[in-house]
Amino acid sequence: MEKTDTVLEEMLKNFEEKINRGDAIEPKDKMPDGYRKHLIRQMSQHAHSEVIGMQPEGNWITRAPSLRAKQILLAKIQDEGGHGLYLYSAAETLGISRSELINQLHTGKAKYSNIFNYPTLNWADIGAIGWLVDGAAIVNQVSLQRTSYGPYSRAMVRICKEESFHQRQGYEIMAKMMAGTKEQQEMAQDAMNRWWWPSLMMFGPHDGDSPHTGDAFKWKIKRHSNDELRHKFIDKTVQQAEVIGLTIPDKDLKWNEAKGHYDHGAINWDEFYRTINGNGPCNRQRLAHHIKVHNEGAWVREAAEAYRAKKEKAIFNN
Repeated sequence: MEKTDTVLEEMLKNFEEKINRGDAIEPKDKMPDGYRKHLIRQMSQHAHSEVIGMQPEGNWITRAPSLRAKQILLAKIQDEGGHGLYLYSAAETLGISRSELINQLHTGKAKYSNIFNYPTLNWADIGAIGWLVDGAAIVNQVSLQRTSYGPYSRAMVRICKEESFHQRQGYEIMAKMMAGTKEQQEMAQDAMNRWWWPSLMMFGPHDGDSPHTGDAFKWKIKRHSNDELRHKFIDKTVQQAEVIGLTIPDKDLKWNEAKGHYDHGAINWDEFYRTINGNGPCNRQRLAHHIKVHNEGAWVREAAEAYRAKKEKAIFNN
């Protein structure tokens, strides 16, 4: 027992020294179970969010207002599927299978971002998602490029480059609508009003209200607090909104000279927890669709596995 304790203490000491030096933790490195579990939870939630997030936009592929808009939207949705693939692959390096990750999603044991449980009512919503939702994601994900787990950090480098394209696509849609007819301007402002607060919720609750924050900072999985990232997003987005004539739907929004950023109104955290726990406008629809498509695609996974097994057998026999 004492020998086991000594081995564990030595492992933890080496791990913490590596973290404190700023070295990346790699899959074959020894790591505490808590670190591994935290990463699996966070990375799987991130992966699930990318894949579920394809649904509200996919609904508008056939209704895009031009061929150019359709091409861009198709490319964006394809990127999001790729992001899910990168993240599931990175999570698998921690010793969990993709099938188990998907099962956790389908059984409600794993979460995905609150934002993807809201409906897309018109084309302006596609602009709001690209500009606000992906804009919020970029702020968070740029920070994750320096997260301590190597596979997660490296996946974020490519994801951030592609998310910046998504953000520009959304802002272009909103800018064009604000330069259009009165009806188009009203649609853009309505989308802004509906997506603004859920976008702020994406960063998560105040850090003192999150049970995972302490370990995340200690292990350098997380580099900035939820509120820091939220303020950074607001400061940038307020200026972008002013350029194209959109109004931020927050009567309490004001510049704080002493702090060097905008103060904002109260966020409805009851709505956040209600949505994240499965009772948002589209939770059941989103999950039911994912389960249906996953089950319908079982033959593809079975065929791929049979082909892999056949190739391995041929290599072994030679």
